[in-house]
Amino acid sequence: MRSVRMHRLAALLALACAGLAMAQRPSIDAAWALIAQGKRDEAVVLLRDMIKADPHNADARLLLGSVLMEQGRQVESIAELSEAVRLLPKSAEAHNALGEAYNAFGEPKAARPEFERAAELDPRHAQAHVNLAAILLQQGEVQPAIPHLDQAIRLFGRNSDAAYPHYLRAKIYSEQREAAKAASELQQAVALRPDFAEAWSDLGESRKNLFDSDGALAAFRRAVELNPDDAVAQTRLGSKLLDAHEAHEAVSHLEAAVRLDPKDQSALNALQRALRQDGQSQKAEATKKRLTELLRERDKADQNLVSAIELNNRGANLEKKGDIRGALEKYRTALELQPEHVGIRINLAVALLKVRHWEEGISQMRQALRRDPGNTELQKALEDALAQARAQGIVLSEH
Repeated sequence: MRSVRMHRLAALLALACAGLAMAQRPSIDAAWALIAQGKRDEAVVLLRDMIKADPHNADARLLLGSVLMEQGRQVESIAELSEAVRLLPKSAEAHNALGEAYNAFGEPKAARPEFERAAELDPRHAQAHVNLAAILLQQGEVQPAIPHLDQAIRLFGRNSDAAYPHYLRAKIYSEQREAAKAASELQQAVALRPDFAEAWSDLGESRKNLFDSDGALAAFRRAVELNPDDAVAQTRLGSKLLDAHEAHEAVSHLEAAVRLDPKDQSALNALQRALRQDGQSQKAEATKKRLTELLRERDKADQNLVSAIELNNRGANLEKKGDIRGALEKYRTALELQPEHVGIRINLAVALLKVRHWEEGISQMRQALRRDPGNTELQKALEDALAQARAQGIVLSEH
């Protein structure tokens, strides 16, 4: 997906440059030349100098924010793009760029209104429609996503950029069990972008569902050729080869899938079957043992999750009754069972702060925020807790 984002950055830079006053062109062109040469840090310095000379230069901020997004510099990127939106409130490109930054940094809730605004300001902004549709699908809103995908496909036409909306449209058809329509969309996607590995893999799955065995196998092979590090593609190809009684060849692909994703139950199950059919009984037994251990681990994890949720709920009930220390005990035990559960960690943090255990409470809140960096409410709660602690003269560590 990085190549897709790079393509979008190039398009954004070209659009931004096209809208600049002539007096600004040399600096912007120089920044773009540096980016094209891979000298992003130098381009950032140049763009910052432009903004320092003219803080109202929204186009420079738009470019800078987008470059910073590609570099993974979340706070700076969103700050620059937010300022660009403030300066250009009716710019669909600015709203779309800010939305892409939010989305790239794992904040889809913040990204959605920006994409909605971009599509509203410019109904012909194809990428905004694609971005909005992708967010809607991520949030489980399938029907509202469809018109945006269809609009993007119409706007892009027979352009390689249309491959991705065709791919997303196919996913909807697949979920609706309309394999023929899904295959048609995916066929268009790979025709427009022959190197679209994920689309080839899904095309193979659609063809398999249409009982086109040869077509499915060819598509699966192409997907693996394009991206041999895709565990799903390797599993699909290996499983199809196994169904075609090509166990020996299937083994190599299924072993690759398991190397890429050692906890993939489907890959392990198919691998042990392929090994057995290929006469490798000892390896088959070892793989079966790994599969059994994995299933046992998952059962234990499921049991731990249920127990942790029960303990967390009991802690919440005790907290409502005013028994904070009793609640703390439940929260701590729950967190031992599920240390990655953000909600339980937040409950523990809040309970600790209620009994003035500032250092530990704030530490737990920081750990929760590291696990959920896009949680703006949690960020605000942490800032409030830090302010209260400092107001009481509490000296806190920075970690």
